Amino acid sequence: MVNNAVDDKTVVREYFNETGFDRWQRIYGDGEVNKVQLDIRQGHQKTIDTLLEWFKADGNLSGLTICDAGCGVGSLSIPLAAMGAKVYASDISEKMVGEAQERATKALGQRENPVFEVKDLEAIAGKYHTVVCLDVLIHYPQEKAAEMISHLSSLAESRLVLSFAPKTPCYSLLKRIGEFFPGPSKTTRAYLHREADIVKILEANGWTVKRNTMTKTRFYFSRMLEAVR
Repeated sequence: MVNNAVDDKTVVREYFNETGFDRWQRIYGDGEVNKVQLDIRQGHQKTIDTLLEWFKADGNLSGLTICDAGCGVGSLSIPLAAMGAKVYASDISEKMVGEAQERATKALGQRENPVFEVKDLEAIAGKYHTVVCLDVLIHYPQEKAAEMISHLSSLAESRLVLSFAPKTPCYSLLKRIGEFFPGPSKTTRAYLHREADIVKILEANGWTVKRNTMTKTRFYFSRMLEAVR
């Protein structure tokens, strides 16, 4: 029997180290992209900007320890470090981490903070005031989502922030339509999750949802939850 979880992880790692890296590096950058990629870039950036506003509103970011799990090219880690947080960031893709390090050096002039590492989510260790995992759950089937959230919960002392593609009839249809267009070389398995299921998993790990927001554009949709203890 094929282990779907391991297979998903392998697919994601290979994708973001090969064709996916080139595609998403452009999307997360500031160069010229097509209309669909620009829409996704703007949606993802809106999610990040919203979270940064939450951090600013709390007024305690200086010196806060934050784990950015699935950091991509550092779009969140770098501004958090610039704002005074102590950031540990990891990603399954070696190429993504390399790009993040280059961007951090260019933006901050040094590499001591954030600290970047190539690592699977399940292998992250340590304790952090806040753990953030943005737009990563889309790569996890429901049966693995609970395990992943439980592991991230064990790392977080006070706050856990997750974003995911919500499973609704409308978004399920959009996902099915979208699978016809990118082609196998431009996509990985994508999993939608019911918000009620994610909230239930968080509550089972001792969390209470404090803030909740939805970001949606034509081609990007992401529900973000901030859970606290």
